[in-house]
Formats: sequence, C-alpha cells, structure tokens
Amino acid sequence: PKQGDYFMAQDDTADHWRDKSIMRAILDFERIPKIRSFTADTAQNLLSQGKGYIDLPQAVTRMVPVEVVREFFGFKGIEAQDLIDWSYWNQVDAFHNQSFDEQPDAAEIVSERENAIKKVGINLAIVVAKRAIPARLGMGPDDPVTRLLKLSFSGALKFPIAKVILNLGGLLIGTVETTSFTLCNALAELFERPDMLAEAQRVAREEAPEAVDAFVLEALRFRPAFPWFFRTCHTRTELSGGTEHARWVEPGTTVLVMGHSAMQDPASVPDPTKFNVTRSQADNFVLGQGLHECLGRPIAKPMLGEIMRQILRLPNLEKAGPIVTKRGVPESFPIRWSA
Repeated sequence: PKQGDYFMAQDDTADHWRDKSIMRAILDFERIPKIRSFTADTAQNLLSQGKGYIDLPQAVTRMVPVEVVREFFGFKGIEAQDLIDWSYWNQVDAFHNQSFDEQPDAAEIVSERENAIKKVGINLAIVVAKRAIPARLGMGPDDPVTRLLKLSFSGALKFPIAKVILNLGGLLIGTVETTSFTLCNALAELFERPDMLAEAQRVAREEAPEAVDAFVLEALRFRPAFPWFFRTCHTRTELSGGTEHARWVEPGTTVLVMGHSAMQDPASVPDPTKFNVTRSQADNFVLGQGLHECLGRPIAKPMLGEIMRQILRLPNLEKAGPIVTKRGVPESFPIRWSA
C-alpha cells in the first residue's frame, strides 16, 4: 500500500537492474579525488563553526553529503533543506515504515514523503529543463544530470526524461540520510572502544587520508546502520538446501536478510569479535554485496572516511550525549572538543 512496499516489490525486475547499471556508469568516479578533497574542506568548515560543540546529524553528517550532491551530481540551485527532506522522508518510509515497523505516525510519514517528492520533483524538473538544450548541443557541465540527458536524447536506450528525473531522485535518496546514519553509528562504535578511537585519531592526524576508511567499515561491521534488509520473494526458493536448516520460501513472503549476523559469523569472518582494520572486506555487507551492492560505493567509501577523518582530528574529542533516534534514524548525536 505504500511507496516502500512498491519499491521493494519491484527491486529485482529487469528494468531495475538495467537502470542501476546505467546509473553506475554515469557517476563521476573519475572525480573521486576531487570529491574527497571537497568533502574534507566542507566538513572542516562546518565543524569549525561549532567552536567546540556540535550536533552531528543537524550540522554535519547531513549537510556534507548534501553539498557533495549539489557540487558534483548536478543539484545546484535546489535548497539544501529540500534535498535533506527528500532523502529523509523517502528513507524513513521505505526502510522504517513497513507494516512490521508499527510507526505511531505512519500516515504522517507517507504524507511527508509525498510532499517532499512533489517539492524536489518540481525542482529537478526545472534543473533538467534548463540543462536540456545544452545537453542536446553536446554542452553543459559533465555531471550525472547532463550525462543522463545525453543518454536520453541519444535514443540508444529507452530512457525518457521522466526516468532521468526519477533516477536523479534515487541518487539523492541513497546519499544523504544513509551517510548521516552510518557516520553516527561508526563514531558511536569507536567511542565504545577507547583504544581503537585513539588509534583512529592517530591515523587521522599522521597517515594518508584513505587509512581512516578501514576504521569506518570495521566499526560498521559491529554497528551497521541497516542490520538487516528485506526483500519480497518472487519464486519458490529453497534456502540452505541440503542442510538441517533447509527451508522453502514461498512467493510473496517478506525475507529478512541478516547482514549484521553474517558479518559476525566465524564460518566466513576470521576472529569476528576482534576489531581489525586490516581484515579483508570481502564479507562486509555494510555497502551491500553482489547484485545489491551500493550504487555509489566508490564514492560513499571515501566520503564516509573523509568526514570521519575530520571529526577524529578534533582535539580532545568526546561525545556530549548519546545517539537519539526518531523514526529509526539518528536525529541527534552531540560531540565536544577543545576549540
């Protein structure tokens, strides 16, 4: 009955996988060094405004990815708060407002999501309209908006303007709120491990920027933003076939995939209870795996690592309160440091 249900029910269609391949192809992976540098400058600037105290979701972990999206994805001209609302309400409705979540304000969440879609949808349509003629002429900035328009106009694939706008909106949904959630969880995990926090701070100050990325992924292995994922079964399928745990799953069944449990499974993760930043990330499901790997993984990893690096470089860093969640996502996580 809701957008989230529809999204998940359509998740494994041929069109979905084709569109995902297209979106992965048009992302600015070649600009990752610039994205990392921009992320560092933006995070550093926002943290400096805190003067020794800041609430991360409200002032940093949402704002940095919004600015990355506006600078590199082609969303300039759209207000930051509108972009945050789009990402927030779509994430909450899709991942935390299913029938089994029992949110007390479920109807309000749906309504807010619909309003956010209308507002940003209009803004995206304006952006696309302004870019259309330059794109037809082979001009315009080299970003996902222009690349998708050129693809649409080429006729090489069936990719109408409506789909351009829809997929641009998907880029935003998967960038802002997810980044904020994962960063808050990763930092909270490091605060619970003083030795690892101290080592991460040393690395953030003394080693190459990329060295911090492993601390983020390993922390999220213990405290992922999404400990499980849900999918709808379309074909009668046997799980754990040939074992005592074998079960048949019937079409229409909602399946919960326990990624958090899998990342703590000694059958595939050596010494899983040890915080080890040198371990292989082959069985780390934080950014998905296989066909369901995060679309922007090559961009997400350095962006997460760089925001975390700037936080870890703050002198005498400490948490000023716990993570406070609302509707399933972090709304507050204050930190303090010596300004």
